[in-house]
Amino acid sequence: MRTRVKFCGLTRLDDVEAAVALGVDAIGLVFHPASPRAVEIEQAARLVNALPAFVSAVGLFVDAEAARVRAVLERVALDVLQFHGAEPPAYCAGFARPWIKSIAVRAGVDLAAEAHRYAGARSLLFDTYDPALAGGTGRCFDWGLVPARQARRSILAGGLTAANVAEAIRQLRPHAVDVSGGIEQAKGLKAPDKMTDFMKGVRDGDQS
Repeated sequence: MRTRVKFCGLTRLDDVEAAVALGVDAIGLVFHPASPRAVEIEQAARLVNALPAFVSAVGLFVDAEAARVRAVLERVALDVLQFHGAEPPAYCAGFARPWIKSIAVRAGVDLAAEAHRYAGARSLLFDTYDPALAGGTGRCFDWGLVPARQARRSILAGGLTAANVAEAIRQLRPHAVDVSGGIEQAKGLKAPDKMTDFMKGVRDGDQS
């Protein structure tokens, strides 16, 4: 099976076009004001409008007021919502959009219980735990903490780069991988060579 790929934290039209040309399945737009990769609503609308069919636009939120999410949805044609905070299931399901729930992985977290709690999610996204950051840590977690049966329906994130994504795919065989910092020249500014190398790493993992 081909591993799906999402490039997250895009802020520029050139980066969106490069991602599409490389064959990504989705782009992620960050609507969390504290993030250095955050986009404004009109900026996000321009980026989404540049997408061709079959490339999904994912909007990332962190404990946002429901009114804020609705305001974004009124102007930006998001296909999927991604929640990175402590949002309860009922909140996540309240916007008439498919949704993804991020789970910060560390020893002691019951991933089976989290999967049961967020059973309405299209996928769980496994990311690196950090007490101060909701994502974008640039660090990997212990992939051995994720049971294989859960990995196959989930999205793997957290510190992925061209140097380690093939091994991550070999170990876990996730449904998809999600990368942000690992393809950047600076926060929010993607590097074409790193994007290209990352996609090669995904293909190498799939072929192993």
